[in-house]
Amino acid sequence: MAEYINIRGQSIEVVASDPANPTQGQIWYNSTSNTLKGLGVSTAGSWATSNNMNTARSNLGSAGTQTAALAFGGYIAGPSSATEEYDGNSWANSNNLITARYDLKGAGTQTAALAFGGNTGSITGATEEYDGNSWTSSNSLNTARNKLGGAGTQTAGLAFGGGTPTPTGATEEYDGNSWANSNNLITARVTLVGAGTQTAGLAFGGGQPPPTGIAATEEYDGNSWTSVNSLNTARSFLAGAGIQTAALAFGGNIGPGSITGATEEYDGISWSTSPGSLNTPRESLAGAGTQTAALAFGGFPNINATEEWLGAGSPQTKTITAS
Repeated sequence: MAEYINIRGQSIEVVASDPANPTQGQIWYNSTSNTLKGLGVSTAGSWATSNNMNTARSNLGSAGTQTAALAFGGYIAGPSSATEEYDGNSWANSNNLITARYDLKGAGTQTAALAFGGNTGSITGATEEYDGNSWTSSNSLNTARNKLGGAGTQTAGLAFGGGTPTPTGATEEYDGNSWANSNNLITARVTLVGAGTQTAGLAFGGGQPPPTGIAATEEYDGNSWTSVNSLNTARSFLAGAGIQTAALAFGGNIGPGSITGATEEYDGISWSTSPGSLNTPRESLAGAGTQTAALAFGGFPNINATEEWLGAGSPQTKTITAS
């Protein structure tokens, strides 16, 4: 094979480990692995395994991004209050929720999160705020429920759907202190997931009742819901990430005894199925992040596996081989 310096007219940097922040088009030789590498862009989205959670669990709440995520609550052998922070590599334990519960939802960031709803052994509307260290109780949801959807931030949260225990379409907005009722979802359901903000939210998937999955998708404009194009794969107990015009759906239950790792991307109009699927198919998992940089963690039956999503067109380190 012709030498790179003769083709490109420049030498290649030799390093013992891959650069922490390479630029697109950068080429280097890793002397530890004896491989030639470069930073290009991914042609298709894919999931990569990362370090496991400390506490395996399902039906948990989540907030944050791929490099700064928060996991809280869930089900182990009963309601859990465990809280963990993810730094883009590993999980660290933090202070517990005040109210142990599962089938709850979350919103916000790792340092300003919101936890609401769930099941303590009975359905609850309990709401808590996290400041990056500990949880503080706030005013409860007007409609106590579990298996609900959520979106938004700590000071502008959105709660919708869920079980009371029957499926509801009830929607509530949180202002940093209390919850106010808004217009209902068009399709009442449980085990759904959400993305986006309080004024531009997205609800997708779920069941009526579970585990029969539905594909219905709705957009929220800060006042009311509008039906839009459905998921390609109807499912319940799924997870999601992103915003109203760039969302990601992954995992879930597509029928009795049938769990999927299928991943779909929403562009503000329709869903497209990605060739990339979770390495560990699962239901009742949690998600965080964006459409191009998402995080999947936990799930049933009490899984601690963590995976990172790299969307199509994202920077990706590749090993260069002779053709």
